[in-house]
Amino acid sequence: MTTALTTHTTTEEDLAQVQREHGGPLFSFLLRLCDGDAQRAEDLVQETYVRAWQHPEALDPRYESVRPWLFTVGRRLAIDARRARLSRPAEVGDAVLENARVCADHAERSAAALDVRDAVATLTPEHRAVLLEVYFKGASVAEAAQTLGIPSGTVKSRAYYALRALRRVLPGYASDLR
Repeated sequence: MTTALTTHTTTEEDLAQVQREHGGPLFSFLLRLCDGDAQRAEDLVQETYVRAWQHPEALDPRYESVRPWLFTVGRRLAIDARRARLSRPAEVGDAVLENARVCADHAERSAAALDVRDAVATLTPEHRAVLLEVYFKGASVAEAAQTLGIPSGTVKSRAYYALRALRRVLPGYASDLR
C-alpha cells in the first residue's frame, strides 16, 4: 500500500485503496466461507472494512501487505456469523409463512370452533359418532369400528360422507377438512 499513515487515522482514500487492491480476493475468499451466499459475503467484506477503519495500525505501510490481516479478520467474522446463525432457530422461507394458517386471536378461533360445532350438529347421529371417534378422539378405523359395533368399511364410508357434508356447510374451511 502506498499511502503513509502518520496520524493513526484511516481516511476514505486509504479504504478505497484497500478495496481496490484486496476487495476482489477478499470477497472470493468470504464467498467460499459463506457457502456461496453472495449477500452474506458482501456483508462480511463491509464489516471487514469497518474493522480496518477502526484499526488504522493494520494499514501501516511498514507491513508488507494488509491482505493477511484482512483475510484473518474476515475469516473470524465469518466464523462468528455462522456461530450466531447456528445458535438461533432456523429461519423459515417465505413460502412456508405464506402457506401457514394463522388465527389472529382467540375470538377468531372461538368463532371457528362455534362454526364447526354448529356444522357437526347438522350431521346424522351415525356420522357424528364416527367423526367423534376418528377425528376428535383420534381412534383408528378399527378402534372406532369396535367401539361403535360396526364394520370398518362402514366407519370409512360414514367418515367420508360426514366430511363431504361438512365441506358443503363450511365452504371457507374446505381446505382444512382434507
